[in-house]
Amino acid sequence: MKKYIGIFLMSLLSTIAIAQKTNYNLIIGTYTAPGKSEGIYTYDFDVANGNTSLKNITKGIPNPSYLAISPDKKYAYAVNETGDKSTVTAFKYEAKSGALTFINKVDSHGADPCFITVDAKNVLVANYSGGSLAVFSRNADGSLSEAVQVIKHTGKSIDPKGRQNSAHVHMVKFTPDHKHLVVNNLGEDQTYVYNYNPTGKNQTLIEKSVIKTNAGTGPRHIVFSPNGKFAYLVHEFNGSITAFDYKDGTLTKIQEIGTTPKDFNGTVDAADIHVSDDGKFLYETNRGDANSISTFAILPTGKLQFVETLGTLGKGPRNFTIDPTGKFLLVGHQYTNNVVIFNRDVKTGKLTDSGKRIDVGAPVCLVFDK
Repeated sequence: MKKYIGIFLMSLLSTIAIAQKTNYNLIIGTYTAPGKSEGIYTYDFDVANGNTSLKNITKGIPNPSYLAISPDKKYAYAVNETGDKSTVTAFKYEAKSGALTFINKVDSHGADPCFITVDAKNVLVANYSGGSLAVFSRNADGSLSEAVQVIKHTGKSIDPKGRQNSAHVHMVKFTPDHKHLVVNNLGEDQTYVYNYNPTGKNQTLIEKSVIKTNAGTGPRHIVFSPNGKFAYLVHEFNGSITAFDYKDGTLTKIQEIGTTPKDFNGTVDAADIHVSDDGKFLYETNRGDANSISTFAILPTGKLQFVETLGTLGKGPRNFTIDPTGKFLLVGHQYTNNVVIFNRDVKTGKLTDSGKRIDVGAPVCLVFDK
C-alpha cells in the first residue's frame, strides 16, 4: 500500500511541477552572413508574461538557419546553409544553460539545406538548391554518421521567374503515425510521401506516392492537426493553403483557400504554417510585399474558416512558433532582425501586439524546448 501511495505522490508532485513551470528555452537559428547574427541563440522565455532574456550564443557556426532538438532533449542538430559546401552539425544540448557544444558535422549531400527533422534514430534534411533529401543515422553519443541514404529529385515546373527550373526540396516532415515522411518539392510542384523504416539504412525511405499540386504554386511547408486526421500545405508563390484528410499515408484534398485579399497584387512569398496545440486554429505567414499572418479556425470537417489577417510588424516573417502555453505567438523577421511577440487569445485565435521584441540578426527558425 505504501508503495502505491509513494507512486501517487511522486506523480502528483510531477504534475504540479509541470503546471508551475513558467520558463522555457527558445532557440533561434539564423543567417550569419550577411547579417548581424553570431550563430545560434538561446533565450529564456517566461510564459507568464512573455519576457525574454539571453542565455547563450553558440558562435562560429555558419548560417545555422534551421535546427531541431532530439526527442530525448540531449542533442540538437542544425543545417549550415552555405551553398555547395553545406553541412549538417550535431551538438550536445544542455537545457539548463542553453549551451550547444559541437560534436561533429557532415556533408549535407546537397546545396543549401533549408529544413531538418530528427527522431530517435535519424536526422533527415531537405536540400533546397541541391534538390535532394538526405538521411543520417544518429550514433549513441549524438554524433551524425555520413549520409546513409540520399534521394535526388530531378523535375521542374512552370514558374516564369525561374524558381522552378530545377527541383527544390523544401521540407521533410514525419506524419503523425511516424510511419511516413512527407517531402515538399517547390521546384517540381509535387509533394512526395515515403514509407519510413528507421533502421533501413539505404532503404530508410521508399517512395509510396506523389501528389501533384497546382502548377506554378510552389509547395513549401506542411503541418498536421494534433489529432492526426488533417494536413495543411502552404504554397510559397501564391500563399494558398491546401487542406487534406490524412489516413495511413494517404493525403486526400478537401479544400483550397487563399491567404491574401482578392485585390492584392504584390509578391506573396508564403513562409510558414502551424496549428495550435488544441487543434482549433491554423496560422500562416507571407513575406514579400505582404508581411502578414493569417488566422483560420479549423472546423470539425478539417476545413478552414478565415478569422483575420494582420501585419507582422516587421519585414520577412520567415518562421513563427506558438509558445507551450498557447498564450503567445512569436514571429521571426529575417530582414528587420527581430522577433515580434504577439499575445494570442486561446478562445478566438486572434492576435494582438504585446509590444515585446527580441532583437536578433536574421532569425530564420524558432524552436521551443518543450
